[in-house]
Amino acid sequence: MKPTPTLKLSTRLVAFVTMIVVSAMFILFVGGVFTFKKMGGQYVDQNLQRVTTVIDQELATPQDFDAMRHWLPKLLQTSNVGQLQITSPAGVIYTFKNKSLLQQDELLLYKKTYPLERNPDYFAEFQVVPPYANNSYSFEAFFSLTLAVILVMFCLLKGLQWLREQLYGSELLEERGRMILAGRVEQYIKGDEREFPYSASQALTQLIEELNDARQERSRFDTFIRTHTFLDKLTGAANRVLFDSRLTSALQETGAGGGVLAVEINGWDEFVETSEKAEYESFLVAVGHVLMNLTQKYPNSVFARYYSGQFTLLIPHQSEKEISILASQCMNQLKKLDIPSDLDSENWCHIGATMFSEGERRGKIIDEAETAIKSARLEGVNGWAKFKKYKHQPVEYRGGVRWRNLFDLSLSPNKLFIYEQPCYLIENDNSKMIEHHQLFTRIQDEKGDIIKASRFLTAIEQVGYERILDQAILKTVFNQLKNEWLENRYAVNLFTVPFKRKDYRRWLRDELLQIPTETRHRLSFSFIERNLVTDLDVMRPVLKMLSGLGCQIIVNQVGRTIVSTHYIKTLPISYLKLHRSLVKQIDRRSENQLFIRSILGSCIDSNTKVIAVGVETENEWSVLSQLGLDGAQGRFFATEQQLLPNMETTRVIKPGRRNRWRK
Repeated sequence: MKPTPTLKLSTRLVAFVTMIVVSAMFILFVGGVFTFKKMGGQYVDQNLQRVTTVIDQELATPQDFDAMRHWLPKLLQTSNVGQLQITSPAGVIYTFKNKSLLQQDELLLYKKTYPLERNPDYFAEFQVVPPYANNSYSFEAFFSLTLAVILVMFCLLKGLQWLREQLYGSELLEERGRMILAGRVEQYIKGDEREFPYSASQALTQLIEELNDARQERSRFDTFIRTHTFLDKLTGAANRVLFDSRLTSALQETGAGGGVLAVEINGWDEFVETSEKAEYESFLVAVGHVLMNLTQKYPNSVFARYYSGQFTLLIPHQSEKEISILASQCMNQLKKLDIPSDLDSENWCHIGATMFSEGERRGKIIDEAETAIKSARLEGVNGWAKFKKYKHQPVEYRGGVRWRNLFDLSLSPNKLFIYEQPCYLIENDNSKMIEHHQLFTRIQDEKGDIIKASRFLTAIEQVGYERILDQAILKTVFNQLKNEWLENRYAVNLFTVPFKRKDYRRWLRDELLQIPTETRHRLSFSFIERNLVTDLDVMRPVLKMLSGLGCQIIVNQVGRTIVSTHYIKTLPISYLKLHRSLVKQIDRRSENQLFIRSILGSCIDSNTKVIAVGVETENEWSVLSQLGLDGAQGRFFATEQQLLPNMETTRVIKPGRRNRWRK
């Protein structure tokens, strides 16, 4: 891009006009000096020529030569002649010297020799003081010239002031253009009324507004595509496609577990046929609203309209007891609704619940939930039933108190286990380049088992320990960076909730400022898309601060929830990382490919790049590369490796030795 000039337009024009005026005055002054000098020389020549003529006439008559000696000195003194010599072939015949005039600098004397016409071979040599040599500055004599100079300077200053006023609008327009080029478009959508040319200012404002409208329309269109692909139009809940995708992804997580609830409205088809559309739609929305409110307290839960009259709830990382409590709460809240007369108020709702664990099939879980519904339906009243799994090995779940006790013991910088996985960018020649290493946090329980973040992050949000976990991770990473133990670029996952407090924002800012600039440039911070959009007003200045300090911003779990992607245009985001559920078996899911295409379309006019997370097979990467993704991360490229604590430097303690605690 061509660089813009640093000097303002008015500054350049003022300098140009001032230079022209001063140069013109200087030229006139020099020309006047030479003119005065020329006029003085002509005046002296004419005067000396007249004196020479008189001397020539007197020398032509020898009887008058003696008389000339008496009056010639007076004539020469009147003409400011310092010295006169009249020479003949015989030598000097007359000499006149005025000592008072000859005492001046010899360089100032005007010397001239004239031949005598009536007396051949006679010459008169004059040394005359110039007429303006002894003149000094006189205000009265140079009053007109002084007044002219003052008038010119006054007019120049007034003209420059007028010029600045006329060009102030152009400077405002130029400054607005600089800010737009610097990326501050949102702050300079509308220009100042004094901007000039006014038509250019109005055209710029109109184009920016149309561009923002086009971006918002594009974002709305992309959101529309994703909404109609994965959301139910009537209730706003997830549809069957999205629910199946989330359930499949949850079943493939290591140590996965949780429950699925299916809520069926008995006699829904007959109710639709015998009632008005507005009646059954409003009742369905009311049922969905109750179920959605009950599932909001469970992080990462999914609420979907699976069939026309059936809803499903996916509640991951919860115990069998918690699922039973949720089923009872759903039934109690649904009984409080106003039941239409076409439905049996005592037998219109049935709920089926089942538990799932890692490795089970999605279809099997859905069949179990429907079987539980049939069991509840056989009772003939509103109620719920749970599918009994005889071979089900329940995952050990902790309550809030046990999780809090474990976090109090484990969430400290010297007890965290940090793993890394490289994230690659794909070049045009299909070569891989490591962009950064994504950091994952794990903790150790009382038995010594390592717990992955996917299992305890839900509990972190429930007990409100987001800030404690983030600070422990950041302190660990910052200490290693300050000791120059970590050499690569690293991405750290953070929550958005702690940034609502000013003291936490100041703490992070101060910690980053203590790190060298080159080291800060090797840091990236990742935020979950759902949390980022929810706390967008809080996070907008935070992200700008982090970006200004040289850190990159990453948004992960993109696509897990259906939100507008307009934040990409307003935030300094470097990378978007797709959720694993979108990448899993994408070669078999055309709807996920459509979803990813819409996200790629949202990033066309920005510098944000899209990266796939959780790539595990060659078929998945083949489809993703054809879609045009910029990078990838997953076990297909590299597995997770433990980074901290460093296993190579960990000291092994042998039990049974008395000096085992000595170094």
